[in-house]
Parts: sequence; C-alpha cells; structure tokens
Amino acid sequence: MSKWERIFILSLFSMFSLSSLPVHATGRPTTMAPNAMVVTPHYLASQAALQVLENGGNAAEAAIAAAAVVSVVYPHMNTIGGDNFWLLYDAKNKQLKALNASGRSGEKANIEFYKALGFSKIPARGYLAANTVPGVISGWWEIYNYSQRNMNSNMSWASLLKKAINYAENGFSVTPSQEYYTKVNIDKEDNEFRNLGRFDGFKKTFLKPDGAIYQAGELFKQKDLAKTLRIIALQGADGFYKGEIAQKIVTDLKANGGVLTLEDFSRHRADWVEAITTDYRGYTAYNFPPNTQGMASLSILNILNNFDLKSMGEGSADYYHVIIEATKQAFADRDKWLTDPAFVKIPVDSLLSKEHGAKLAARIDLQKAAIEVKPLDPKGDTIWLGVVDKDGNAVSLIQSIYHDYGSGIVAEDTGVLLQNRGSFFTLDPNHINHLEPRKRTFHTLNPAMLFKNNQPYLVYGTMGGEGQPQTQAAMVTRIVDFNFSVQAAIEAPRWLHGRTWGTYSNDLKIEGRVPQKIIDELLKRGHPVKVVADYSDTMGHAGAILINPENNIKYGGADPRGDGTAVGY
Repeated sequence: MSKWERIFILSLFSMFSLSSLPVHATGRPTTMAPNAMVVTPHYLASQAALQVLENGGNAAEAAIAAAAVVSVVYPHMNTIGGDNFWLLYDAKNKQLKALNASGRSGEKANIEFYKALGFSKIPARGYLAANTVPGVISGWWEIYNYSQRNMNSNMSWASLLKKAINYAENGFSVTPSQEYYTKVNIDKEDNEFRNLGRFDGFKKTFLKPDGAIYQAGELFKQKDLAKTLRIIALQGADGFYKGEIAQKIVTDLKANGGVLTLEDFSRHRADWVEAITTDYRGYTAYNFPPNTQGMASLSILNILNNFDLKSMGEGSADYYHVIIEATKQAFADRDKWLTDPAFVKIPVDSLLSKEHGAKLAARIDLQKAAIEVKPLDPKGDTIWLGVVDKDGNAVSLIQSIYHDYGSGIVAEDTGVLLQNRGSFFTLDPNHINHLEPRKRTFHTLNPAMLFKNNQPYLVYGTMGGEGQPQTQAAMVTRIVDFNFSVQAAIEAPRWLHGRTWGTYSNDLKIEGRVPQKIIDELLKRGHPVKVVADYSDTMGHAGAILINPENNIKYGGADPRGDGTAVGY
C-alpha cells in the first residue's frame, strides 16, 4: 500500500469515526490529512509549501516558500512590493506570535506635499501612490529568523525562495484571474485609475511587446524579478532594504516625482506585537491589532455573542440581517479609531469588552436595517494563506498590494510592483488616518485564528477589503454555530456590505444562490440589496484549516471563487 493510499484511508476513517464532525457538504470535498495542511490562493504556492513540509520544514518555513511563490505567480494581487501580517503559533513554546510587516510612509510624505501639487486626495495609482515602504521581505526574514531560533528550523533561507525564483525566471501558466485583472487594468477610457498601460514598467512587465495581454494558460516570465529574488536569497532582507534593489527603486521613484528615500528603506523594520482576542461561544478568537481592522472582525463576533444564531437558522433572513447590522456597528468604531497606534492611543480593550459588545448589540433592530451608524463612546484588501505542520505549528498570513496591481508602478530593472496602500491615507488633517511622515496607514488585512482549549482549532482568513471581517464572521458562525465543514463554510453564499478593492458603495451585495424570498425579506427590512453572481469574485477568496482536537486530523478548505487549493500529507 502506498503512502498516499494510507493517508486517504486514515482520513476517510477520521471522517466517519467522530459524530461531532461537520456534515454539511457542497461542491468540493474538504481536503483531509493526518500530518500537515496547506491552503493558498494558487496551486503552485500550495505545492511549494507542501514540499517544504515533506522535506522536514516547519509551518513558518512552508509559509515563506508559499508566500514567495504567490508573489510571483499571482502578481495582480500580491508582490514583494506589498505588506504582510502574520499570526504564528509556536507549538513548542505554546505561544501565539503576531508580526506586523507593514510599511510606513516616507519621511517626505505629508499633507502639504500633496496639496502643493494640487491634490485633495492621494492618487490611487502611479508614483505618488507608492508612498509607503514595502514590508513583505522584512516579514519573511523576521519569521525565518524566529523559526531558526525557536522552531527547530532546518531549511536554508535560499532554499525557501528557490521555487519562486524558478517561476520568475522560467515562467508559469497565467491564471484566468490574472488575465481578467490585466484586461480591466488597461482600460484607456479610465485613464486615472485603470489605464496602467500608461506606466512603462507595467507595460514592459505585464503586457506583451505588442501591448497585448497574456491569456490564461500562456507562459509568463519575469526576468527582472528573478534577479531581484536571487539577491534577496543571497543577502536576506538587507539585500532589499539596504542594497542595490532599494537604490534602483528610489532612483526610479525620484525621477518620477515620488517621495520614498533610501533612508526610508534602511530604517524599515517589522515589529512583533500582541494579538488581540475575544471569546466566541467557548472558543477564543485571535486577530491582528491596529493598524489593521482585526478589531472589527473580533467586534462582530463580540456583538453576535448576544444573539442566538442557531434559533435563527443559517441562511435565514434573520441570520444575514443580524451579521450585517453587527458589521455596521463594528465598522463605525473602526472608522472612528483605526490608524497607526504609534500616533494615536486606540482603546482596543474597551472596544472589545463584553459590555461594549452588548451595547452595540442592543442598538440592532431585528426588523429594520440601520441607515446611519455613529460610533459609541468606548469608555461607556490581498491574499491569505495558512499552514499547519505535523508538530502543531500554525501560520495565518495575509499579504497584499492593496488594489489589483497596486500602484501600477514596476520599479525599473527590479521587477518589483509597488503597492498603493498609502493612498488609503487622507489629506484631511482632522481625520484619524491622515497622512504623516513615517506612519502606518489603516490596513484592511487581518489574519485570524480560533482556539479551543488553548490550542489552534481554526486557522482562517480571506482577501477582499471590507469583506474580510464579514467573511470571517460567516466562516466562524457556520463552523461553530452550524457545524459546517470548512469547505462548506467557505463555499456557502456570502454577502458584502461596504467596499472592496477601492470601490465605494453602500449596496449590500449578495450572491445569487440566496433564495429570492430571503432577498425580498432583506429588501423589506431596508437593505439595499444588489444580487451578484452565484460565486462572486467580489466576495474575496477565503481559506481555512480546521484541526480536529480528538485525533489531530487537519481539514483544509479553499475558495472556488479563486484559484487556490488545499493540500496535505
């Protein structure tokens, strides 16, 4: 009997041996494995991480390998010119670690600079949108060094970048997602936001010599990026922040009116921070602190603790209504307070207290949608990937460039597509998230974990701007309250109140699989429902790994709305 046959039989046995396991099934089967599990938004990244695990690497090392590959093969959503945030569970030391690897604005980036150029808001694209230092490489490097010190690491740094370098140098098959987002981003009629073909670096990197787009399945190579990754493989993070790569990026930015300096790059660091937490029906939910919207994700769960979702029924009008209304309350607090905590003292403990959650819950009218929600006084987006290894180490990682294709700027001779996360800053000096030098902006990114009996139970996350807290709430409630499998929880119909990928709308987008009678009831309660596709990309791409506490079997789920896959051994 082969190894894979044994794994299949063990997984099958585990599915039928526990009556408490989730039983709901939809399209894809839940992936099961006794030792380790990986979920990423691209199959090549999943393969790279699985290979690291099978070769004796740990979850941290596998996550770095996957993140590196994703930064090459999913360039419309993710590159080394972006930011990342990590939740890392160290099983040996029984510690949950949180790493903030988001970049700060440049020393010259201030409100006066943009207003002197005639801007009332920071441009969403172009050189002036690339005003924060990319944090991705610092995140990989800090996690790798932590792994070396604390997690019996046995993989070399260079080996973890090997697959990514290979795909950059020799190419990979373009996904339908990349084809689509390239097509919409060369819309010449939308010159300010969508016409990225006006930038020479973008055109050279992501379009063919004749200006045509790469079709799904065609081979796509990034030779300049391969050279950059080789330097990083040899020199570590210093090779990016203190050497020729930083020099090339800054030179290109300066020549085109950008604001980042060599000192901005050399001063950059990733920071270890404390994860934030709340209880949810006997589980402990962990998320990321400000400058991310993790507090909104936890606030939704904190509010839902005050409602009996089971009696409402999953997929009922009451179910959708109460989570949407909880989201509005949580977002009001978020928008009042969220920015870089180094600049403002944010009362996170008060915002996540049971008392505050109960007050927010009491504001919800079960028969009527709130039109305007103002925050209470608390005193009274991207890719997600997850890894769990055989020793119980776990990673929940989000990595992003903000909008699809970020700023649209590929720094000359580097292959590095720079993020536009800094365009989220406002130029209103009275706003909590106004631009200041060396400041981290409001981030939608928030990786998550759910613990049971002080051990990781669910490792989960999603992409998709304001959809992230809502999708996280959907997954947790469907798994905890309604006993869905991870795959079923991810595939079930979703909704989006608010915006994603820079689109601003008060519509309540709901997937077309929701029955018409439910939609009619939500309309009756005052929700501005807009029905979208049955499996809409607007909802983002979610993923999750559930660890069965009784036999340690791992269950992985990937989103059919994206190009991801769950694999294990």
